[in-house]
Amino acid sequence: MNEIEEIFKNRKPAAVGYYNYFSVMVPLVEKDGELHLLYEVRAESLRTQPGEICFPGGAVEKNETKRQCAIRETREELGVLRKDIRVIAELDTLYTYSNFTMYSFLGEINYEAIKNAKINRDEVKEFFLVPLEHMKNQAPYIYNMDVLPQIGTDFPYNLLKLNNGYNWRKGKSEVPIYTYEDKVIWGLTARITHNLVNIIKLGSRD
Repeated sequence: MNEIEEIFKNRKPAAVGYYNYFSVMVPLVEKDGELHLLYEVRAESLRTQPGEICFPGGAVEKNETKRQCAIRETREELGVLRKDIRVIAELDTLYTYSNFTMYSFLGEINYEAIKNAKINRDEVKEFFLVPLEHMKNQAPYIYNMDVLPQIGTDFPYNLLKLNNGYNWRKGKSEVPIYTYEDKVIWGLTARITHNLVNIIKLGSRD
């Protein structure tokens, strides 16, 4: 027993299996007395999701916290200074069926800093602002998707004594879609947006 206790003494719990961890900033920018959400358009040269709309963010690096990651990625992608970013709160965590976890933080970025931003063209094509009220007043189109396990014919049901197969669990995922002018915001970015807007609406009714 002493040997077992020693093994677990300083061990930190982690996820079972292989997972990636990402963290994004959801930036609020006050312009002309009105709050806006800032979105990026990913560079067309990127290998994954080129040209898609997202929040500033990326993979959490070793020895960095999820909060530090969101701030670092925002600085690197938008070319703003640390002093221009104020973290307001950590938002809800998004767990995906594709083995990664998305953390998100609500933040404020100074508008003057945004006007003078020197974006990283290797990662960001452009950024744009959307009035928060526009998102609050727009009900997104939501597509509900079934997530189904694909089990090969070589699965050893015989070892489990399951002659008639097995009723594998299925999952569900929703894909919200927002529009603003000529922009389409969808997928995980829209899910984070939708969740944020719902929190704000509920809080405003209290």
